[in-house]
Amino acid sequence: MIREDLRNIAIIAHVDHGKTTLVDEMLKQGGVFRENQNVAERVMDSNDIERERGITILAKNTSVMYNGTKINIIDTPGHADFGGEVERVLEMVDGVLLLVDAAEGPMPQTRFVLSKALEMGHKIIVVVNKIDRPDARLDEIGDEVLELLLDLDANEEQLESPLLFCSGRSGTASLSQYEAGTDLKPLFDTIINYIEPPKGDENGPLQMLISSIDYNEYVGRIGIGRIVRGNIKVNQQVTVCDYTGSKKNYNAKIVSLLQIEGLNRVPVQEAQMGDIVWISGIEGVTIGDTICATDTPEPLPFVKISEPTVEMTFSVNDSPFAGKEGKFVTSRQLRERLFRELLKDVSLRVEETDNTDSFRVAGRGEMHLSILIENMRREGYELGVSTPRVLFKTDENGQKLEPMERLVIDVPEDCVGSVMEKIGVRKGEMLDMHPQGSRMRIEFLIPARGLFGYKSEFLTDTKGEGIMSHVFEGYQPYKGDIERRNTGSLVSFETGEAVTYGLYNAQERGQLFITSGTPVYEGMIVGASPKTEDLVVNVCKKKHLTNTRASGSDDALRLIPPRTLSLEDCLEFLADDELLEVTPESLRIRKRVLSNTQRAKIRGNAAKASV
Repeated sequence: MIREDLRNIAIIAHVDHGKTTLVDEMLKQGGVFRENQNVAERVMDSNDIERERGITILAKNTSVMYNGTKINIIDTPGHADFGGEVERVLEMVDGVLLLVDAAEGPMPQTRFVLSKALEMGHKIIVVVNKIDRPDARLDEIGDEVLELLLDLDANEEQLESPLLFCSGRSGTASLSQYEAGTDLKPLFDTIINYIEPPKGDENGPLQMLISSIDYNEYVGRIGIGRIVRGNIKVNQQVTVCDYTGSKKNYNAKIVSLLQIEGLNRVPVQEAQMGDIVWISGIEGVTIGDTICATDTPEPLPFVKISEPTVEMTFSVNDSPFAGKEGKFVTSRQLRERLFRELLKDVSLRVEETDNTDSFRVAGRGEMHLSILIENMRREGYELGVSTPRVLFKTDENGQKLEPMERLVIDVPEDCVGSVMEKIGVRKGEMLDMHPQGSRMRIEFLIPARGLFGYKSEFLTDTKGEGIMSHVFEGYQPYKGDIERRNTGSLVSFETGEAVTYGLYNAQERGQLFITSGTPVYEGMIVGASPKTEDLVVNVCKKKHLTNTRASGSDDALRLIPPRTLSLEDCLEFLADDELLEVTPESLRIRKRVLSNTQRAKIRGNAAKASV
């Protein structure tokens, strides 16, 4: 059977190429909103962190009706660290809209998500977005996309993919770059005519693949997936199989069944082959499971999710200020929260360590893990976080392999020299270099660990004008040692409150991270030292008072404004012997060993041992 009244598509692109904005306009022109309804920008980015950062983190479903056909649309993340979200939702669709920025062209994540879609044999509609940009390169973008398709071994049909020119912000689309569109009709028509409708046996035994998981306190775990065969009803008895083929649950019952209409989940009594549905009532259902008819438990194959490449240690916060700002501070609460995250994030790995107070957490990149940390601190958790480390592998010959990233940078021409020099020190190899107007685009292959701590340096070297993006490329032989940080830390001498006099004397030693009145403790990092070794400073030191007033010495002390560190900045700054203390209200960098005398002894013993 062919469902002519339905199309399932995903929108894939590199970060910030305009997927969510285009979905906004598709919803408006698809009649989801009333004419006078006040709608927020990027309505699909419902998560607080997504709205603050302007990025999509979680794949989300919506739908529009067009000429009697329902189009299910999945808006996917563009950042490489959330590629696991894209990989699994591609199982639910029959075709994809590949968005490419009219000025930037195909970028690393474009290559990654497109290769996944091509592997699954999906039909591609290429959409050149942001054609109203003043620096748009409409003549060249089509050729660049074709080159990328050839490079990724696309088949003949995929090479003949339709090409549209859109402005997501204006809500226009046209089939020719020389004609200005008036609405998104050409895009909707292309989706209906080119993307194949779902096909399958409507009367066969039920098969539904769970591709995503949601959680609700009232109904528990909610499985999201597409019905591949048969149909599903409320109160139906089903069998749950995982993709290895073992039966997990004989007596599961579908308690509720929902479908998406616009932005709302609407309860339905029955759904058919091809529909994307939300089901609840099955305890322990997880991503990759197949919901089957009880008499024919036949699991469906599940896409292999790429392995994590970066890990950190999450531990209980044991600083002198522990428990003052957070609600959840024990190892049991930390463990429960991390293992709960595994239920909906297939790209994450959590392992227990020999120490009951710490856990190894592995993800797709620094941002993947930093979003988890940010979510946890907003929920009231306190924890300590170690330096990010890459995950090495060993091949059959015993050779050490490390993860490599494809790095693309877009910089002004006068900044090329300093960037090339820094990338060279970090063991990067140049693959390609070509001008784009007054700017230069350079492509590198660089060890993943070479990118730790580089972003802030890159922005300084390019005066804030550089654009940098990267995606996991694969494993290659170990490239040798890379210096992680060439600066030291300013370490607090004692516990107390930072005062202006102490900070004034400390700021001559380096750049400060704190202001007057900030509570500090012994071993806490209060700034960065330009020298490679750490310096202990007393920011709590008060001026010795006398009854004699010296001319000029009592003038107001001027402090240089401190550098405010975000969560990502803190993770970049961390040295191997340091931890990041994360609480709902504060981010504090500290030494693992807080006592200054004890650290001096450890250094002395290490120096003796090396001699």
